[in-house]
Amino acid sequence: MPISLRIVLNRLDLRGAGNNLRGKLPRPHQAAEGPIEAVKEILAAVSERGDDAVREFTERFDGVSPQSLRVSEAELEAAAANVDPQLRAALEAAAEAIRDFHLQQVVGSHTYERDGIVIEGRKIPVDRAGCYVPGGRAIYPSTVLMTAIPAKVAGVGQVVLCVPPDSTGHVPAPTLAAAAIAGVDEVYAIGGAQAIGAMAYGTESIEPVDVIVGPGNIFVALAKREVAGLVGVPSSFPGPSEVVVIADASAPAEFAAVDVILQAEHGPGGLAWLISWDEAALDSICAEIESQVSTAPRREDIESTFAQGGYGVLVDSPEQAVAVANTIAPEHLEIITEDPQSLVDQVRHAGAVFCGPWAPASIGDYMAGPSHVLPTDGTARFGSALTVADFQKDVHVITISRDGLENAAPTVAAIAEAEGLSAHADSVLKRMSARP
Repeated sequence: MPISLRIVLNRLDLRGAGNNLRGKLPRPHQAAEGPIEAVKEILAAVSERGDDAVREFTERFDGVSPQSLRVSEAELEAAAANVDPQLRAALEAAAEAIRDFHLQQVVGSHTYERDGIVIEGRKIPVDRAGCYVPGGRAIYPSTVLMTAIPAKVAGVGQVVLCVPPDSTGHVPAPTLAAAAIAGVDEVYAIGGAQAIGAMAYGTESIEPVDVIVGPGNIFVALAKREVAGLVGVPSSFPGPSEVVVIADASAPAEFAAVDVILQAEHGPGGLAWLISWDEAALDSICAEIESQVSTAPRREDIESTFAQGGYGVLVDSPEQAVAVANTIAPEHLEIITEDPQSLVDQVRHAGAVFCGPWAPASIGDYMAGPSHVLPTDGTARFGSALTVADFQKDVHVITISRDGLENAAPTVAAIAEAEGLSAHADSVLKRMSARP
């Protein structure tokens, strides 16, 4: 039962609750009927009316009416040329780390041969990939790098980027600079569910894509679920940000506190959990969280996240702490304990795991290498980080010799006849009776 204390995080005492916790832990309710119906209406309008609907929703939700939905090459080049040199250097360093990591994921063609059957496995990239980057409460040039670079490494020919316009009707310059560095081919000042619809269905301004990736708010995440099947959408649900921090008495309270806060500053709808089996450590870190939040520039967003998704959790043991984390299946899991490696092997469900006091999730957000587009809302139980494979298809080229046919025919015919599919059986039997 939650314990009401005068601290920023809600308190939850799970001592004695055991490790079977599925369905017993609180979490924000994401897929409310209202957002789903609103998303469906937006997608239907974009499908039917194209650019006109996109412009209407942009004016309604973003308060601006861009003259052109597509960002011009001149604007893109100007942003890249004029961005602050220190930021440009940081974006280029992050891009290099992200590119180098994803190059390790590239798998070439491979060949398998058995009994006269030769199979060549080929990795073929999609033609067009759509990357969604959020806006609104903040700008995310890092997400441009984390989505577009894996697509480019995968060999995608055309990478499309959709970003909500700012209050002036333009895409922020740092985001455009990141797009230039990542090699994005087309940029559109479109946000929200209407951007997902535009990329999925196509409009007068934007050709449809084959795959849509990238994080977003609940409307964006639900829109991607709705268009899945028409376009490729990774199985994970990259929605509002989440972090779980497991800490013991060895964890510096200042470090653990800021790491609970850092994902919460994205705004409402996410999760921020602190878990410990040491009550004194939990109290100390919670007090430090309260102190840091009181002076945080994004205090309102942090407190909004904490109100519905922020918990300080007391457990019996390190093993139960990991069991809680596995039940949540968080986007980010930090283990700040005396021996974090002893707990890593118990982790089953998490988008990314950060070990030790010197590994805040923020490094993963910007430049560790793996994409920061990670599963949320419990989808880390079956989903993964965005990878090169999300932009590629496996195509198998099968060549069979006559000897191979003779070896395979009895097996094929027996199974086909058992299934009542005589033509399947005849396709091999007729070849068996033909002259070589």
